[in-house]
Amino acid sequence: MRERRDMWAVGDAYERYMGRWSRAVAERFVVGLGCGDGLRWLDVGCGTGALTAVVAARCRPSAVVAMDRSAGFVASARDTVAAPVCCVRGDALSLPVRDRACDVAVSGLALNFLPTPGVAVAEAVRVVRPGGLVAAYVWDYAGGMTFLRRFWDAAISVDPSAAALDEGRRFPLCRPGRLRTLWAEAGLDEVMVAPVEVPTVFADFTDLWEPFLGGQGPAADYATALAPAARDRLRDVLRATVPTRPDGSIALAARAWAVRGRRP
Repeated sequence: MRERRDMWAVGDAYERYMGRWSRAVAERFVVGLGCGDGLRWLDVGCGTGALTAVVAARCRPSAVVAMDRSAGFVASARDTVAAPVCCVRGDALSLPVRDRACDVAVSGLALNFLPTPGVAVAEAVRVVRPGGLVAAYVWDYAGGMTFLRRFWDAAISVDPSAAALDEGRRFPLCRPGRLRTLWAEAGLDEVMVAPVEVPTVFADFTDLWEPFLGGQGPAADYATALAPAARDRLRDVLRATVPTRPDGSIALAARAWAVRGRRP
């Protein structure tokens, strides 16, 4: 079986592959939280700063700590955001934040990549005050994250062993029932799960395909590890299955699942 590597480290490559869509879903997620001004925020697994930037722009926070374990992502986030944001390296499973220091703890598109997501949620609960909000969102890899779903369906049709790497199968956490249970098991109240959907429109097939060659994340890691002939075959199968408009553009959609709850 092919070795599995979930590499998320290089800001520029991530931006073209996923960042443009993660910014759009972050906007809708933050609006849906309905938080007031002047709060203290923690963004866990901040990546290149998409969610952090939206919080800083929309919520008038008194402070934001954006944290990621990747030095490359922290550097990219620092280039994206400004005061009152502080970008630091940190581990979601052992947050370097004191108890009850935050009003809101959020995480975008990161929870399913953690080895023990329950520990991460418990840490988020620890650092928010009573009545504080803990919220996160993850892509619906099983069906709603359409361009990845098309990619893996094409890959499996060419190489059945790719099924073991399919994020839709590997990440059962990214479903409403599992997220709701995870939040409830962390002792959170008022738990809610809702979809967040954004359009993903590609200028042409090259705009869809080339980001898979950047080596960021499971699908791109799989594509770049293929022999050239196998990669070309995957490309051709994918091209044949995506809906292309007369002008060559490809209009798909992406759905994330958002979950929230309050510390008692």
